[in-house]
Amino acid sequence: MKKQYFGTDGIRGEVGQFPIVPEFITRLGYAAGKVLNSAAKPGERCKVLIGKDTRVSGYLLEAALEAGFAAAGVDVMLCGPMPTPGIAYLTKALRLSAGVVISASHNPYQDNGIKFFSAEGGKLTDEFELAIEAELQNPMGCVSSKELGKAFRLDDAAGRYIEFCKSTFPGTLNLKGLKLVVDCANGAAYHIAPHVFHELGAEVISIGVHPDGRNINDGCGATAPDALIAKVKEVGADLGIALDGDADRLQMVDSSGRLFNGDELLYVLAKDRIAQGQALGGVVGTLMTNLAVENAIKALGVEFERANVGDRYVLELLKQKGWLIGGEGSGHLLCLDQHTTGDGTIAALQVLAAMSQHRQSLSQLLDAVKIFPQVLLNIRFKPGYDWKSDASLKAKIGEVELDLQGTGRVLIRASGTEPVLRVMVEAQDNNIAMSAAKAIADLVPTA
Repeated sequence: MKKQYFGTDGIRGEVGQFPIVPEFITRLGYAAGKVLNSAAKPGERCKVLIGKDTRVSGYLLEAALEAGFAAAGVDVMLCGPMPTPGIAYLTKALRLSAGVVISASHNPYQDNGIKFFSAEGGKLTDEFELAIEAELQNPMGCVSSKELGKAFRLDDAAGRYIEFCKSTFPGTLNLKGLKLVVDCANGAAYHIAPHVFHELGAEVISIGVHPDGRNINDGCGATAPDALIAKVKEVGADLGIALDGDADRLQMVDSSGRLFNGDELLYVLAKDRIAQGQALGGVVGTLMTNLAVENAIKALGVEFERANVGDRYVLELLKQKGWLIGGEGSGHLLCLDQHTTGDGTIAALQVLAAMSQHRQSLSQLLDAVKIFPQVLLNIRFKPGYDWKSDASLKAKIGEVELDLQGTGRVLIRASGTEPVLRVMVEAQDNNIAMSAAKAIADLVPTA
């Protein structure tokens, strides 16, 4: 059965446009509450935690969700702005039935969304999401007054999560002597991340920590790292750390202003764990992970597998394989030996620990990785065009792959939302990658 509302990362869209409207969100809370109740033990009362990022629409959607859950007889705990991985942690730590995050992650403030975490702090299964969608087809009701859900405020949520983040950093190490710039994207970690790094001993200069409901991800954070690069150079910091609006993505910058993306940081995490003698089994990247990173990880004697793009799919493959480390270039990094989900703050701490353990800079830790130039072309094709059946396109792709012969790769993907074909070519030389990508793109009939 195909899902109608849930995408790869919950339900997301522009506020005021269906489904991100109060009526639907209230019904969503009610439907989710009904499904939770149906799975509960006899006599057990369900309780969920609701957190959000700093978008102005969070107030509206929080109230709508609370009403829906209460109507289903589910108690609600509210914690206000909180990183997405913080909700995952608190849901599990407090033994709650589920966690709900109101966020559109790295999107602009006009968008918002809803995503759920299970009682174990993981993403909801497809079966659970389908059950919610099935319940949404039924009329919304309301339990009797004596069964209505209640709402509580979790006042110490930030402190609990800060302590958890700090606990993932080795107790024998500290960050004393380090000058860090931390960019919180005017998002959910604005009152969290700076404290974590400061309490571990670092001198912290914070930017992107003055949310006004409309400036989340606006020229700051992991999706716009220029502000971080400039600040690192301005204050002479040792490193810069950039999170996105809900703090599950990470990008880092060294003192020279060099940016390190998720692919490179994934290698650092894998290399560090191997050096510590941990049995990794393997590492999971995505279809977009740079080939140089795959080659370098394999050179460590570690298996490497690619999942579809999206941290949900990375997590699924990690669990299937029984592995611990995975991620993608956008900065979603999963360390399942530390947390149940991707966490930008915790990933940054793991990288800092690796630097401290090896007494090396990021560039030194990455001396074995020479990132391949990657060219991505988006071609809007004619309606009805079936690129998978195009013999001439397939022949050209095969020709390019033969020419590259292990020194590069080709990835063709269709957009899931518009008639656009994404042509990506990696090669050791940028001119070769560009020429090959154009040769493939020229065969696609454009609209």
